[in-house]
Amino acid sequence: MARKMQIDGELENSNKEESQYDFDLFVIGAGSGGVRAARFSAQYGAKVGICELPFHPISSEVLGGVGGTCVIRGCVPKKILVYGASFGPELEDARNFGWELNNKIDFNWKKLLHKKTEEIIRLNGIYKRLLSNAGVKLYEGEGKVVGPNEVELTQLDGTKICYSAKHVLIATGSRSERPDIPGQELAITSDEALSLDELPKRAVVLGGGYIAVEFASIWRGMGATVDLCFRKELPLTYFDNEMRAAVARNLEGRGINLHPSTNLIELVKTEEGIRVLTDNDQEIVADIVLFATGRIPTTKRLNLQAVGVELDEIGAIKVDEYSRTNIPSIWAIGDVTNRMNLTPVALMEGTCFAKTVFGGQLSKPDYSNVPTAVFCVPPLSVVGLTEEEAIEQAKGDVLIFTSTFNPMRNTISGRQEKTIMKLVVDAETDKVIGASMCGPDAAEIMQGIAIALKCGATKAMFDSTVGIHPSAAEEFVTMRTLTRRVSKPKTKLQE
Repeated sequence: MARKMQIDGELENSNKEESQYDFDLFVIGAGSGGVRAARFSAQYGAKVGICELPFHPISSEVLGGVGGTCVIRGCVPKKILVYGASFGPELEDARNFGWELNNKIDFNWKKLLHKKTEEIIRLNGIYKRLLSNAGVKLYEGEGKVVGPNEVELTQLDGTKICYSAKHVLIATGSRSERPDIPGQELAITSDEALSLDELPKRAVVLGGGYIAVEFASIWRGMGATVDLCFRKELPLTYFDNEMRAAVARNLEGRGINLHPSTNLIELVKTEEGIRVLTDNDQEIVADIVLFATGRIPTTKRLNLQAVGVELDEIGAIKVDEYSRTNIPSIWAIGDVTNRMNLTPVALMEGTCFAKTVFGGQLSKPDYSNVPTAVFCVPPLSVVGLTEEEAIEQAKGDVLIFTSTFNPMRNTISGRQEKTIMKLVVDAETDKVIGASMCGPDAAEIMQGIAIALKCGATKAMFDSTVGIHPSAAEEFVTMRTLTRRVSKPKTKLQE
C-alpha cells in the first residue's frame, strides 16, 4: 500500500508539472509491447516518441522492424510455416475421405517463403500506421539510455541525436542464444530458420522448448528427416508431464527422431554436410543445425548499467509490480524483463504501464491463468497449473480428470494419433485450477477454457455446460469420471 501511494503521488505531481522535455514518453523498441504502450499513452494525451531499427524482409542480419520479434521473426511467420507443414499430412489423410490424389504431392518452399514475407511486410505497415494514427513519432535507428530522462538515437547514417523524456520505457525484447561449442558458427537460430534459401532435407534441432519442437514439426511436415536432441527425458520442461509425454509420442509418430538426454558437443563441416557429434557418441549428418536452446534479454547495447538501472544475472531488467525500474523515470516491459515471455503478456504489461503512468489508473499485470500454446503438429495448449504444480501448491487433495481419444477425423483417415485432455481440480473448492490439451485445434479451444478459469469456474459448472456435438471440445464438459485423486506427499516433519 505504501508503494502504491508513493507511485500515485509521484505520477500526480509529475503530471502537474509543465513539461520541460521533448517527450512525455520515449519508448525504445517497437515490438508488440512497445507499440501498445506508445499508442495507449498517446491516446491518454501524452506526447510519445518511439525508436526501432529497420528490418530487411528476407534477411535476419539486422534484428529490427516495427512489430518486433513476434511479427517479424517469431509467432506470425512461424505459424505460417506451421500451416504450410500441416497441409501435406492432411492431404494424405484426405484420401480416406474420398479425395483422389492421383498425382504426386509437390511442395514449393520458395512460394511459401514469398507469401510469408508478403504477410510480414503487410503487418509491419499496419503497425507503423497504428503508431502514426495515434500521433506517435517513429524514429528509425538504435536507441540507448544516456541519462534518467535522456535517450540517444543513432540514426541509419550514423548521426546521433539526443531526446529528453519525462518517462523512458524499454521494450527491446529478447534474442536467440547460441551454445558455446566447437563449430557453433555452422548452426543457425530461429531468426535464420524462417528465411532459408532452400528447404533442408536433413535437419538436426538442439533444444527441448517450444521453438525446438515447433521447427522440428515444420521441417518434418515438409518432408525433411529431423533429429531432435534435448537434455531432459522429455521435451517441453515446465509443462505438464503427461502432456509432455503425449507431445513426444506425437513427434515420434510423425517420424521425428528423438534423442532424449542428449547434447551436442561439436559441429564439423564436411563434403556430405554438417557432421554433428553428440555426448552419447552419436554422429548425425545434416544440411541444417538449429540451435533452439533459449533466448536472453536484449540489454547489452542499452547503456543501462552506466545509468544505474539494475539488471539480474542474465541481463534482464529488474522491475517492480508496475514495471518500474530502480530509476523512477525508467520503466521496462516484455521479454527484456524476463517475467512471462509471451507476446500477449507484453501487450498486457504495455496496457498497464499506459494506464498507470498516463491514464490515472494504477494497474499491474495479472499473471494468473495466462493461456499459452506450443504449435507443434498437433498443437499443445495449456492454462493454469500443471498437475505437478497443483500438487505442490495445494493445501488438500487434487482431482485429475482426463480424456484420451481418437478424434473423429482420425478414425476415418486412419491416422493413429490420440488427443489427450486434462482438467486439474482443487478438491476442497471444486475450482478448476488447470487445463491442458494436446490435439488438433488445442489453442482455439483453450482460449475459451481460459476465460472459464479466469472467472473461477468450478468442475460442477463445467459438468453442467452443454457440449457442442460432435466436437473434441465437448470432452471438456463431459469428463465426469475421476481419473485419480492425488494428495500432496507428506514431509518428514508431518510424518
